[in-house]
Amino acid sequence: MLSLVVITGLLAFASGKPCDTEGSNSELLLTLNKNLLRSLETQEGLPNPSVHLALRLSTRHNLAKESEHLNQLKSSLHNDIQSSLTNSQPVVGIMALYTLALKSSCHDLNTVTFTVSEASETLLTHLKKQMEQEKEHIAFSHRPLTNYYQYSLGVLALCVSGIRVNNHVSNKLIKAVEHNHLTHGDSESVDTYAMAGMALQCVKNAGSYVHNVAELDTALAKIKQKLLASQRTDGHIGNEFSTGLAVQALIAMGSPVAECAASLEAIRTDARSNTYHNPMAISQVLPALHQKSYLTLKSKACLNEDDTLVLEPVDPVVVLPSETKVTVTVEVVMSSGATAVYSVDVPKGSSLLEALELLKGTGIGFTFDKESSLWGPFLSMVNGEQARQSDRRYWHLSSDGTALSQGVSDYKIEAAQKITIKNTSY
Repeated sequence: MLSLVVITGLLAFASGKPCDTEGSNSELLLTLNKNLLRSLETQEGLPNPSVHLALRLSTRHNLAKESEHLNQLKSSLHNDIQSSLTNSQPVVGIMALYTLALKSSCHDLNTVTFTVSEASETLLTHLKKQMEQEKEHIAFSHRPLTNYYQYSLGVLALCVSGIRVNNHVSNKLIKAVEHNHLTHGDSESVDTYAMAGMALQCVKNAGSYVHNVAELDTALAKIKQKLLASQRTDGHIGNEFSTGLAVQALIAMGSPVAECAASLEAIRTDARSNTYHNPMAISQVLPALHQKSYLTLKSKACLNEDDTLVLEPVDPVVVLPSETKVTVTVEVVMSSGATAVYSVDVPKGSSLLEALELLKGTGIGFTFDKESSLWGPFLSMVNGEQARQSDRRYWHLSSDGTALSQGVSDYKIEAAQKITIKNTSY
């Protein structure tokens, strides 16, 4: 397999393309594309703009289904963002993704408006205002209202849409890179570095940054170095679920094939073993496998598009509960440090969410609430205590001391283990 990777890499290098993915992987791309399209039929909650992005950046399309999903974004997601704006809640991340999704369908962004305090303004005007609020928050508290991942998304969405990004807004991101502020908790965030890389590369390509161009180049070089330094021996950059965005960023920054061939092969291996069954995960790796990044949207024309992607009927799969039971110990660590420990037997193969539901049903004092996100449900309250983004806190999940890279509905319990749920600041 190693020799095959090397040969493939040499051929790609000879072709002059960075991170080439042509050839024998077309069937894998088609399968992922169909799985993502099929997820629209079973989606829960709000329509996902990231899924729309990936479908639109693919080479094969089902234009009718994509158009239907676009209409759902323009109604359901639009109304949800409008509600957040009305309640003065920061929404830069989801608003930026919404902008990119509309851009991917070549929708006229000037026709999309939101109304606040009886004044109607365009989506891009509101996005610029959100970015100004984030920038001002950084000025007096040294961090955004949300986080640098969402801040980077905002820069990227404005830039890709042809809007000149305020130099002071870009500079705040450059300084965050310089001072190593792109973290989640105590560790550096590969996802955030990747998104910041795409955002700042777009700013550089636009040629509109006039503060200190050398500083911009230094930040981009540092981001690239951070991503490459995060590459594991198996090719993953960070983990399985950050590699897609990292490869997108490397592609955007013009990396040669040698720097991302191993990571692309790791993604393909994961895809073949169904690691990416979460639609959000597929949506981030599919553009990378197509040798594209979100920067591709800047020049997307939506002309003469393929319309041959057809979904075959799929027989419903009935999964019977396993008769094998495994014991899960659940440790809850509150913000005060107080600890409670519980135990529950669950069918092997249960999701962590199903295990927590079973534990909750035993009536021994464990309780939790969840909220929805683009990645699926996440814990918002455990044993009556909240961990809210507005307080810069979240429930950190780990198994036998190793942080989970999947959410509560995706992580499967295959063996006896100790799950720790800790109220953590970031």
